[in-house]
Amino acid sequence: MTNPNDSRAALLSLLSTLSFKLGEFKLSSGGTSDYYVDCRLTTLHAEGGRLTGLAILDLLAEQGIAPDAVGGLTMGADPIVSNVATASAYRALASPGTKLIQGMLIRKAEKAHGTGRRIEGFCQAGASVLVVDDVCTTGGSTITAIEAVREAGMKVAAVLCLVEREEAKGRPAVEAAADGAHFFSLYTATQVRAEHIRLLKK
Repeated sequence: MTNPNDSRAALLSLLSTLSFKLGEFKLSSGGTSDYYVDCRLTTLHAEGGRLTGLAILDLLAEQGIAPDAVGGLTMGADPIVSNVATASAYRALASPGTKLIQGMLIRKAEKAHGTGRRIEGFCQAGASVLVVDDVCTTGGSTITAIEAVREAGMKVAAVLCLVEREEAKGRPAVEAAADGAHFFSLYTATQVRAEHIRLLKK
């Protein structure tokens, strides 16, 4: 098994190199910021995707959390979901008996055509779900995913984002919606910024 510290440190390096930008940016929340983190540049990167899956599985193992599925609001969560589900399958090959984590993608609203589903992929009443997001600012997309999981009759095992922007209202809002389920972030924006600056100085 990969050393958890190794996968997490390597992922932080990639995030700070590929995803972190300094400048002037307008956020989806309507505010502005002197930095932007586009996690998709890392989670859709071949090595970044591999490290994302491993880092999240390692955190789940550390915390003793064994969800049936992983899911989040499209599209920021989509590659994370695939990364975690695939990593769980590889872990199961290496260690028979390891639990597989199925993937689900959650739309903001139900489809107006076809099957009309809001959740694609795994969806089973009573199942436990790790709700994921790429960046948490206000927590709005994360909360939408939490609500969709519960409306489908599933339970929230935990909530996780790759990067927490440390906004005053973000974490409290997510924790209130999670209603007792733990909210984890792999990194804070402060950590990613610090690593970005450190690498620039090398």
